Formats: sequence, structure tokens, C-alpha cells
Amino acid sequence: MTRVRPYRIGMLVATAILLMFTLALSLSAGSVQVSLGEIIGILFGKEREGLPVQIVKNIRLPRTLVGLLVGMNLAVSGVLLQGIIRNPMASPNIIGVNAGAGLAAVLVMALFPSRIGFIPPSSFIGALGAALTINALANSKGGGRKSTVYIVLAGIAVSNLLNAATSALMIIYSDILEVSYSWLLGSLSGRSWSAFASIWPYSLIGLAFALFLSPKINLFSLGDDVASSVGLSVRLYRFLALLLAAVLAGSAVSVTGTIGFVGLIAPHAARLLVGNDHRYTLPLSALLGAILLILSDTLARTLFSPVELSVGIITSLLGAPFFLFLLFRKRGT
Repeated sequence: MTRVRPYRIGMLVATAILLMFTLALSLSAGSVQVSLGEIIGILFGKEREGLPVQIVKNIRLPRTLVGLLVGMNLAVSGVLLQGIIRNPMASPNIIGVNAGAGLAAVLVMALFPSRIGFIPPSSFIGALGAALTINALANSKGGGRKSTVYIVLAGIAVSNLLNAATSALMIIYSDILEVSYSWLLGSLSGRSWSAFASIWPYSLIGLAFALFLSPKINLFSLGDDVASSVGLSVRLYRFLALLLAAVLAGSAVSVTGTIGFVGLIAPHAARLLVGNDHRYTLPLSALLGAILLILSDTLARTLFSPVELSVGIITSLLGAPFFLFLLFRKRGT
């Protein structure tokens, strides 16, 4: 045990360093290559004029920072959902949280196009509503271990229903909506400082409270009865975790659309590295989620340059086989 803590802290530090290199790569790569020295000069104000300055400051930096927060939010949302549901296949996009947030955001865009500031809180409400609906549907089948399976099944059904409603709205209000098919796949294209300003307060508050709750999330692995016997208010903390998961996923969807599988891949990678203690799994998942999304976005905008893919295509190509692997592994246990 004395060696476990230094190892876990070391993994967090190493991953944080890797994230710094990932940020540098995102700022450097593109149709116009910017060297590391130029990036440092731009960020510290030593270079103030020229095309590289404009590209880094006004295009790549806000886009990268938005990707950083969105990746963290989706990963931590996945950790929370998997922790309280006790199902490794739970993630914001699979159980319908992303779909609820996306539908609410598109509703605001379609019905109240001049109220763009309502998109983040409405996305949160949509995400929370979807999460609570799915939880209620699962609980209607009774408690126990089967309820976690019902949550995933109900989530898949509700997610498809909500995505269908979102697609219908986008077709009906195609003359008003400024979103396209890329919204359903998720994209960081064109995300500016205004997008960063709209997401960072939700990220800061949500991530801070998630870290505070992480010791309580550990107790859910014992089962509801045992967790209650050691003094955990299961219903209260499950609701708080759902609330935080909705805040994090909803804020991410509000600025990028419905990016999938980050909340599935990052938590599992974190558990492989540091185990199931959420005090370490949660922050490591946040770092890995940011790395995954930034690398996926860098690949999406450079792979077929000047044509740019949606980042959700890359994460789906990675996540779909990963989900099938988890499904068959769970079937075999």
C-alpha cells in the first residue's frame, strides 16, 4: 500500500505532462505549421504580429482550450455515471445524457434563436431530465444488479428516441438553425473565445464538486445496502452525482454537439492505470479525456486537410469497437 500512492500520483503527473505536449501539438499542427518556439513566444506576448500570431491566438488556442474542457467534462461525467450505476458500459452518449442535452440545445436554437445564452442551462436541464427518466425506467423494473443493466438498455432506447427528435427539429427548422449534421457527430470547428467563455464556469464548478464527491462514489461499488450501512445517503449522493454528470455533459454538448465515447474510453483507461479508487480515477480520467479529444480533433482537422472531419467521427471510430469489447467481455463474466 505504501507504494500505491506514489505510483498513482506519478501517473497523474506523467499524464499532465503528456497533456501539455498534446496541447502544444494542437497549437502547432495545421495548414500553417507553427514551431514550439513561436508558440511560446506568442503565448508569453513576445510575438504580437504576423499570421502565426493570429492563427494561434484567435483560432487554435480557443479551439484547443474548448476541447480541453469538453474532454474533461465528458470523461468525468462518464466516471460518475459508471460509479453510481456500477456498470462499465455507462457513458453520457450511450445512456442518453448527451442526447437529452442535444435536444434541449436544438430546441432553444429553433424556438428562441435570439436567446443563445440559454443554451448551456437548457442543455443541462435536458441532460438531467434524460438521466432521471432513464433512472426511473430502470428502477421500475426493481432494484438489484439487474437495474444497472436496465439503465443501459433504457438509455440506448431513450437516446435513439431523443436523437430522432433532434434530427426532425433540424430538418423542420433548417432555415433558422445554424447547425448542421456535424452537430450530431460533434465538432470543434470554429469554436472561439465565446464558446470557451460559455463552458469554463460549468467545467470549473462541476469538476471541483466531482473531486469533492469522489470518496463517496467509491462506496457505491459496495452495493446500495452495504453503502447505506456505513452511513452513505445513497439516494442523495446518487442524485448529486447525476446532477454533476448532467452539468458536465450538458455544458460540453452545448458548445460542441454530441461527441461520443470519450466518457467510455477515458474512465476505463484510467482504471487500468490506477485502479478503482475514484480519488485518483476521476482526475486521471479528466486528463485522459482531454488528451483523447484534443488528439482526435488534431487528427480530424489535419488527416484530410484542407477538408475537416467532425471530431465525433474519430472518437466514434475509436469508441465503437471499445464498447463492443466491453460488451462481450461482460457477457463472458
